[in-house]
Amino acid sequence: MFAAMDTGSSLLWVQCSPCPGCSCIFYPSRSSSYATLPCDSEKCRYLRHAYCTPNNECMYLQGYGIGLSSSGILSTEQLTFQTSDEGTMRVEDAVFGCGQSTNEEFALSGVFGLGFDRVSLVSQLNSSFSYCIGRLHDSNYLHNKLILGQGAIIDEGDATPLQVIGGLYYVTLEAISVEGIMLDINPSIFRRDDSDGGVIIDTGTDSTWLVKDAYEALRDAVIITVDRSLMRSYSESNKLCYYGIMSPELALGIDSMFHQPRADTFCMAVNPTIIDDQHMKYSLIGTTAQQNYNVGYDIGRKQMTFQMMDCEFLDD
Repeated sequence: MFAAMDTGSSLLWVQCSPCPGCSCIFYPSRSSSYATLPCDSEKCRYLRHAYCTPNNECMYLQGYGIGLSSSGILSTEQLTFQTSDEGTMRVEDAVFGCGQSTNEEFALSGVFGLGFDRVSLVSQLNSSFSYCIGRLHDSNYLHNKLILGQGAIIDEGDATPLQVIGGLYYVTLEAISVEGIMLDINPSIFRRDDSDGGVIIDTGTDSTWLVKDAYEALRDAVIITVDRSLMRSYSESNKLCYYGIMSPELALGIDSMFHQPRADTFCMAVNPTIIDDQHMKYSLIGTTAQQNYNVGYDIGRKQMTFQMMDCEFLDD
């Protein structure tokens, strides 16, 4: 079964039988360690959206910003993980969602929520973790890594303060540079006030989303830099795109700054944070910008690290 790694949500869930239309599913009836959680259980009360079935089972409803959702029974199961020394580690009574209804658009078998609230596996293990994302859209690239607990790479690279608010991970963003030149952006627009704003790290989203002033400053700098060598493409509405071959000498970080809707078209993988035509105060760093980095989450020390690397080096 394949699950999407998502630091922007906390619940681990997989498609379970019965699940009409689901292609790859888990069969609870075949497991001796599977159990459902009742409505009055502590974990059920922690859910933001929970309902009670006629059988007194706790039903979860998990939604995502891209319009997808999953619902099913909150349950427990014994999970087994491979350790770095090729052994195994068992987690007894791990809380997860047994999904019985998902959007047809869900191409995967579930979501591995890595957020830090009381139903997340990270919280249950009280664990730090790290991941390394290589070539995001290359299906033949087999070196992406997720490491939970002991063995997580959390002490190497550049460090920044980490805040956990509402299960989400917020980092400090001070500036953005293009070709070594700092953009004229007031760093205060990246800071979180009492209830809004800030910069979220989210592996469940491909693109990066920036508050209006930061996005416009970055977009203008990209235009000045790339317009010198490539033609604009207007095939993708409301996106800054170019037609041709992007030079590897371009000091913008092609993999982290652009995505390719077609082989000959590059579009900036950064958008303004707008919902229902309203500019939001928060920014979000997606997986495209995290490519070719090992990212470490040291929950105890409230610190996040970024180390540029080829994830293949972690195979040894």
